Amino acid sequence: MYGAIIGDIIGSKFEFDRGNKSREFELFTKLDMFTDDTVMSVAVAQAIMDAGKEADEKTVKANLIKSMKKWGRKYPYAGYGGRFIDWVLSDDPKPYGSYGNGSGMRVSAVGWAYDTIERTREVARWTAEVTHNHPEGIKGAESVAAAIFMARSGASKEAIRSYIVTEFGYDLSRTLDEIRPFYHHVEDCMKTIPEAFECFLEAESYEECIRNVMYIGGDTDTLGAIAGSIADAFWGIPMNFITAANEYLDDELLEVIEKFYEEVIDDKGGVIVN
Repeated sequence: MYGAIIGDIIGSKFEFDRGNKSREFELFTKLDMFTDDTVMSVAVAQAIMDAGKEADEKTVKANLIKSMKKWGRKYPYAGYGGRFIDWVLSDDPKPYGSYGNGSGMRVSAVGWAYDTIERTREVARWTAEVTHNHPEGIKGAESVAAAIFMARSGASKEAIRSYIVTEFGYDLSRTLDEIRPFYHHVEDCMKTIPEAFECFLEAESYEECIRNVMYIGGDTDTLGAIAGSIADAFWGIPMNFITAANEYLDDELLEVIEKFYEEVIDDKGGVIVN
C-alpha cells in the first residue's frame, strides 16, 4: 500500500506533463503532495477492513461507497475528476461508466488482503464497479490487484507479464524507450495500465520502477501509484522512503495505513527493506 502512496507523492510534481522525462530527479521535494490516489487508496483499505475478509458483494460495495464518500469529502481538493467528485457529493451515488485510471490507482489494498487470486480479482472488480463500471475500468482494477497478489506470492516478472497478457489482453510488448517519445498525460485505463506494468517490468528495484515512471511522463502520480504498488509487493520499499513519505501525510491518513499494515500486510510477508 505504501508503494502506491509513495508513487503518488513522488509523481505529483510531474503530473500534467510538467517533468522533463528523465530518470534523474530529486525523489522528495517541497513540491510534492499526496493526491486523490492516496486518499482513495486509504478509502478502499478502510472499506475492506470494515467489511471483513469474507464479506459478500453487497456488504463490500456498501462499505466502499461509504468510505470513498467519507474520505472524498474530507479531502475535496485532492485532484479528483469532475464526475467522481460529483459522485462523492451525491446523496445517491451511482456508477457512471468510467474507464478512467482511478480504478487501478486505488486498488492496492485488495492485492494484499485475500488468500487467492480469484477472490482478489472478485473484490477488485467490486471496487471498480461502484464508479468505474465500464469493462475497461473493471479490467484495470482486476489486473493491478492480480499483479500485486502474484508479486507478493513470489511470482516472477515473466509469470506476471504472461498472466496479465493472457487474462486481460494488454499489450506489454513495447519497451519504455518505445513508449516515451509520444507518451503524454492521459487518464484512461487503456493508456495507463499497460505503461505502468512496463515501468515495473523493466525495473530491478522499487526506486528504479518509480524513476521509470518519470522517464516516460504522463499521468505520473497515478502511474506511480499503480506501478509502485506492484513494485512494493515484488521488492519491498526502503524504510527511508516510508519515513520521507510520512512527512506529507496527516494523522488521519496514517492511522488507516498503520492499521492496514498491522491487520493485513504484516501476516502476509510484507517487506520493508533497509
